[in-house]
Amino acid sequence: MRAFKFVIPMMLLVGGVAWVMLNKSHTDVPVMSRLYITLGAMVFSGVISFFLFPKDEGKRQ
Repeated sequence: MRAFKFVIPMMLLVGGVAWVMLNKSHTDVPVMSRLYITLGAMVFSGVISFFLFPKDEGKRQ
């Protein structure tokens, strides 16, 4: 449940921002390297957000 609410949207947001930033400012980097950097950023942000966001946000009082 937590993955669909927080982790996946966070990964997509980070991936989109990383891709735009790399395409705008670092055009001399090869496309495959930009893709690998973007995928790495997406996975890293997904792992971080998985552990930082609460598991049962509805049960807190």
